[in-house]
Order: sequence, then structure tokens, then C-alpha cells
Amino acid sequence: MSNHRAAIRYAKAVLDLSKEQKSLDETYTNMQLVEDTIAQNVELQNVLNSSVVKSDIKKNILLSVFEGKINSISLKLIDLLINNKRIEDFGEVATQFIKLYDVENEKQTATVTTAIPLTDALKTAILAKVKELTGKEAILENIVNSDILGGFILRIGDIQYDASISNKLNVIKRQFSA
Repeated sequence: MSNHRAAIRYAKAVLDLSKEQKSLDETYTNMQLVEDTIAQNVELQNVLNSSVVKSDIKKNILLSVFEGKINSISLKLIDLLINNKRIEDFGEVATQFIKLYDVENEKQTATVTTAIPLTDALKTAILAKVKELTGKEAILENIVNSDILGGFILRIGDIQYDASISNKLNVIKRQFSA
């Protein structure tokens, strides 16, 4: 993605400004709202990416969607992106801000692949285990993949623990082959 670097730069600037103004948590919540809203609304994505729609119209649409829901720093980010002709990167800036915030607060993403959706009790147990193993808080992301048959695959950064039934069957198959 060619705009990835620019999005990171804007996200760092917003993070620094939020720290200075002691509104980091509020801006984090705002960026989550922005990321979710843009990701879930294809029409909004199309408007932001359109070269036909004028910047003033894009700005008015964003202000009508987010006004009263986001802080002044996030509103100023809209103005800045409009002025620099980078408003199509608004969602990516929000995503990068969230990643930077998580690194700053020593949070990490733990991805758990299961055959069926996780229950709340299992989510709590997995998050406790991740904190025990890494010493850091984690945000749990559940991917459902029926191909693993049962069990789970846990991935935290570069570490992967495969306790799936399909993996155990493959191990047995290799042992019989050898």
C-alpha cells in the first residue's frame, strides 16, 4: 500500500498531540470509531476514494457522520487530511493510530483460530494465559475455521501454538509414514 507510510506519520503526529493534550484514551476511542465506521460502510469508502467528489463535500460528509462523536484532535485530523489531499487515508490513519497506541500501552493482538466461535469463558481463560506467558495485555481476535476440526491455534506476534486436532492427526500420520 503506497499510503501506508503516510498514514503511519499522521498517526504518530496525532498520538504525540494527544499525549501533549492528555487526551490519549479519548482519541484512541475516537480512532476505533473512525476505523469501524469506515470499514463497515462501503459507500463512505467509495466517497473518500473518489476523485470526482470534491474535498468540501467529503469534509461535510465526515463532519456529519462524526460531529459530536469525536474530539477536537480527530476533527483537526480531518481538516489536515483534506488540506493535504489525503482524506482517503483517514481509515488507515485510524488503524495505524490504534496499533501505535497498543504498542505504547504494551498491548498485543492474540489471534485464536478455532473450529467454532469462542465462548466468553474461553476468551477470558485465553487472555489470562496470554498475560501469564507474555506479561502483557492482549486483544483477542477469534477466527473460525472448521478445517482444524477441533482444538485451537494461538498466535501472538511471532509465536504460534498449534493445539488443533488436524495438527495432531498430521503428527500421527508423519509418525506412521516414518
